[in-house]
Amino acid sequence: MSKKRVFDDPCGIARALNAVGERWALLVVRELVFGPKRYSDLHRGLPQMSQNVLAQRLRELEADGLVRRRRLGPPAPAAVYELTERGQELEPVLRALAHWGSRAPLPEDGAAELSVDALLFALRATFDPALAGELSLRCQLDVAGDRFRATVAGGRLELDRGEHAEPDAWLTVPEAAILRDLVFAGAALHDAVEGADAEVAGDTERLAALLRCFPAAVRYPAPQDPGPPPVSPDPVSPDPGSPNAELSDPAVSAGSRRG
Repeated sequence: MSKKRVFDDPCGIARALNAVGERWALLVVRELVFGPKRYSDLHRGLPQMSQNVLAQRLRELEADGLVRRRRLGPPAPAAVYELTERGQELEPVLRALAHWGSRAPLPEDGAAELSVDALLFALRATFDPALAGELSLRCQLDVAGDRFRATVAGGRLELDRGEHAEPDAWLTVPEAAILRDLVFAGAALHDAVEGADAEVAGDTERLAALLRCFPAAVRYPAPQDPGPPPVSPDPVSPDPGSPNAELSDPAVSAGSRRG
């Protein structure tokens, strides 16, 4: 097991990074924002993360008091991981990071898809009250078999895992990528229904309005290749009378005197 690296720096940022600065750590936290998960569900949400690394990150997050392990009782006894109160305090940090990072270029290969929890977290992070206006809606979202409650009222979005008792509208999609396209890529809800990629019920007009509450990201320009470093000119010895003469290396000067 590799030793966890820490910053020997009293700054609050450094101390925070000592807890969540290792690779994948914040993404594990992201996967737990909407509630407890079994180990297998965590790995399903982070398929590019090896099981050994996932187990190590969970141990570290437990040791730092951000995650705890709990055993569910019957009828389906299982061990789950969940955020502690301290771990839940990271959500606004993650929202700010998600909002900031959403404008950065996407990975070039584009092979990986958003997990369901990552997509729903993106909705939380990018919801625009100005676009929502006076919209009021209770919507049941079924994404790849995972159920979420979305409630819009007073320019605010509440989104969590669970079921509405009496929703105004229902949206069911078999995979997260379809909801992603409806929200962020301008795909039409009518076309998704016609193509059997989505099922809707209830107030579809207000449902369509909800899907328009998430603005397309204004992207930062992709980083440019700086090219080869400039060639430094040959050093010029400073004039003894110039101010730069006083900046010579003391060790070199001492060696010259000794010679």
